[in-house]
Amino acid sequence: MLTYRSFYKARKSFNKLLIYAILIFVAGVCLVPFLWMVSTSLKSARAIFVYPPEWLPNPVNWRNYSDTWTIVPFGTFFKNTVTIAALCTIGTLISSSMAAFGFARLRFKGQGFLFAVMLATMMIPWKITAVPLYVEFNALGWIDTLKPLIVPSFFGSAFNIFLLRQFFYSVPYDLDEAALIDGCRPLDIYLRIMLPIIRPGLVAVAIFQIVSAWNDFMGPLIFLNRQENFTMTLGLNLFRNSYMTEWDHLMAAATFTTIVPIIIFFFGQKQLIGGIATSGLKG
Repeated sequence: MLTYRSFYKARKSFNKLLIYAILIFVAGVCLVPFLWMVSTSLKSARAIFVYPPEWLPNPVNWRNYSDTWTIVPFGTFFKNTVTIAALCTIGTLISSSMAAFGFARLRFKGQGFLFAVMLATMMIPWKITAVPLYVEFNALGWIDTLKPLIVPSFFGSAFNIFLLRQFFYSVPYDLDEAALIDGCRPLDIYLRIMLPIIRPGLVAVAIFQIVSAWNDFMGPLIFLNRQENFTMTLGLNLFRNSYMTEWDHLMAAATFTTIVPIIIFFFGQKQLIGGIATSGLKG
């Protein structure tokens, strides 16, 4: 005889199964363009337009990647992008964590007002500040260098400061008081106590920053002119404009342009999702 408890368990299992099925379907739909891009990048030019389409290349043409890498100097673009992403991540972690520590653990006059002003900057579209930034960087002689893409990260990011501030708030103040009694200064508390505790938050911010710097297109497009300073996104755009009809090489270029953020997210997704979830525990 079917009892209410068994009916409730069966209904709960069915709902859970239905949710998983929907998520798998949506994930599959989102993966189709990426998988087709990778498949096309491994085909010969003739095999791309075969009907019906073939998902598995036969034969696999790995030469598309080596040819694409040499046709356009993607090695230089890769080096520039890694440099920008690494320095931006370092600058963001230093500046944003220090500002977040100040807003969360220190007390000073006008703290709430300054924090509100900082959050308000998140509502200003980047397109509005692009022209003033260009004028400023041009006056400094930084146009067509990597500095406009790196230096701003050393002045903090409103979103990252807010995210790390939530992490600092989740740490009990008893640790600060105990450290002060032991003679620690605020800088010592920040470096020796707080940063190790909020490591998941730092990892989440680092992943956000790396992916953002890697995928940035408008910034390099505005501030960079010479090809030797191009990033991967500009290199992909250059390749698209020059070799638009060579779909096998174009898909190869798109694949190794997008593969790094995917790998970073794949290995850091646990810290990223956990970090975002933990940041909302206490406000």
